Amino acid sequence: MTQPTTVPQAGPPSQSASNLGDILERVLDKGIVIAGDIQVNLLDIELLTIKLRLVIASLETAKQVGIDWWENDPWLSGSAIESRGGQRQLEAENKQLRAKIAELEASGE
Repeated sequence: MTQPTTVPQAGPPSQSASNLGDILERVLDKGIVIAGDIQVNLLDIELLTIKLRLVIASLETAKQVGIDWWENDPWLSGSAIESRGGQRQLEAENKQLRAKIAELEASGE
C-alpha cells in the first residue's frame, strides 16, 4: 500500500501579503510622518543643516490635516493650469494697455 503524498500549502506567504496590505491601508488611512535633521559641523561651526520631513498618507487624510499643495500646482491641477492661462491673458492685455497709454502720451506731447 502506498502512502499518499502531501502537497505543501502556501499559507504563510498569503498571510504575510494580507498583513502587508493591512499595514499599508492603515498607514495611508492614518498617515505617518518621518522627520529628521542632519547637521554638518566643523570645529563647532555649523556648515550645513538639512531638515527632512516625509509625510505618507492618502489624499483624503492629507486634506484632513490641511495638506493640499497639489490642488494649486500648475503641473498637477487642471484648474491651476486654466488660471495660469488666464494669467497669460491678463499679461497680454496689460502689455496692450501700456502700449496704448504710451501712444496717447506720445501724441499729447
